[in-house]
Amino acid sequence: MVPNTAVDPERGRRMVGLALFVLGSTLGGLLLHALFLVPPLFGHDPIAAYTAMAYGAALAFPAVLLYMTFPRLLDRYDPEPTWALALVFTWGALGACGFSAPINSVVAAIAGESFGAAICAPIVEEFFKGLSLFGMFYFWRREFDGVIDGIIYATFAALGFAAVENVVYYARAGTGHATVDLTSIFILRGIVTPWAHPLFTSMTGIGFGLSRESTSPFARWLYPLLGYAAAVFLHAVWNGAAVLSTALEIPLVVLLLPLWFVFVLGFSGMVLALSLRRGRIIREYLQDEVLIGTLTREEFALVGSAFGQFRARTGPQGKLRGELIATAARLALSKWHATRAMQGQMRTISFDFIAPLRERIAQLRSELARR
Repeated sequence: MVPNTAVDPERGRRMVGLALFVLGSTLGGLLLHALFLVPPLFGHDPIAAYTAMAYGAALAFPAVLLYMTFPRLLDRYDPEPTWALALVFTWGALGACGFSAPINSVVAAIAGESFGAAICAPIVEEFFKGLSLFGMFYFWRREFDGVIDGIIYATFAALGFAAVENVVYYARAGTGHATVDLTSIFILRGIVTPWAHPLFTSMTGIGFGLSRESTSPFARWLYPLLGYAAAVFLHAVWNGAAVLSTALEIPLVVLLLPLWFVFVLGFSGMVLALSLRRGRIIREYLQDEVLIGTLTREEFALVGSAFGQFRARTGPQGKLRGELIATAARLALSKWHATRAMQGQMRTISFDFIAPLRERIAQLRSELARR
């Protein structure tokens, strides 16, 4: 992270973002409570409602903790701060889920379950999940470097959304208020297709990431809209396939499983290519730092390694060495953004980060040398 400076022009923006996050998450949580924990959902026994939700959470959240390790591996060159990932996860779980659920319920009651699932849900859910990406992109710009960051934040927001959604599904199935038994719904949602929501929302994340990397003012507005449209489209195709399988009275896996493999293979290939690209960018923009003495060749090799952050933190003086590697990676990305901004004759806050980051690297090296 960029060290604090005496004058921080972004502090006011971040405080506004934090206030909106707290307000939205609180309102979303209250809406979820009102919608899913009221007696009509589980007969007229509030204790049964809370008990069912507790069992649902016990099934849903341990699996989500396991799934979180995958995006962290993708972000190994320049890991996002834990607090930022916690923000987007919480928004996905409370804000996005809380605002989406009542809208989906009203539309489904008016226009029918099929329309609600295939049309309304993709539009509404991807919009509210995407708000977490807009929040990071606009209010915490220094933590949003490009496409990989967009995917990481999108994945955590979507995992939060999917976790709470699964709690509701598991609770309903466990109390007999669903057409599918608990074992079947757990296998389908918790094991076979846990990455559906992250896949959809990552399209929006890619859009915001491309916007962050772009030097064209028009493209910077267009990319997030295209990303959101792609997220809605994939979500609608997925939900539409589920609706179609129900209408045709065929097993869900007949349509969903082949579709899932196509989605995952394409997405995995894209993410791998983007991750390798980020590594190349970091190495390219740190080469001159070795020449001017900001980094040693050994430190440069560690920063440019895919698992350099892990190796640094597990070795001697791991905390300081890990911060040094993370700061060097952020320096490379800030220089990259600054170079692109100069090419497009634009201003970017990345210019302001370069000198403080170099100073922080020098401080860290000095502390490591004294120990």
